Amino acid sequence: MVIPFSWNTKRLDLRPTSEEDADLILKLFNTPKWLKFVGDRKVHNKAEAREYIKVRMLTQLERLGYSNYTIIRKEDGAKLGCCGLYDRQGLEGVDIGFALLPEYEKQGYAFEASAEIMRAAKEDFGISKIKGITAKDHYASQRLLEKLGMRCTGTVVLPDEEEELLVYQKEL
Repeated sequence: MVIPFSWNTKRLDLRPTSEEDADLILKLFNTPKWLKFVGDRKVHNKAEAREYIKVRMLTQLERLGYSNYTIIRKEDGAKLGCCGLYDRQGLEGVDIGFALLPEYEKQGYAFEASAEIMRAAKEDFGISKIKGITAKDHYASQRLLEKLGMRCTGTVVLPDEEEELLVYQKEL
């Protein structure tokens, strides 16, 4: 069995997403920005959220040792969103992803969590190159990827999708 990593930053705790985070995943996956920029993951109740976590997130965690991490604010224990490292079909290499509930955006949390996940990718998992994908009109995501030192290197259309996404990349 893989022993999962957890990390801390000045303001945040990052721990592997578990079934106890179903309420967060349900809320996050149904925000307007998630639906617009990521898409409908068919998670419309708590049971579907638990199943998504079990099948998609925990399976990858067990297989690779990394996956999706819940972002928790130390100050009050609030669950702000998610950040993680993903093995996506149709994308060669490891992808970093991040999403916050709307009330926690524009406070530096996504950058703080993502920078720590990138550090962990290199130091804890030995990953030498990281990618990030985003919609062409998701400018906030593009700015964050650039702030993390990533540069746009092309586009990709993932399997079973129609939208062409921008691909960012950085050597770690």
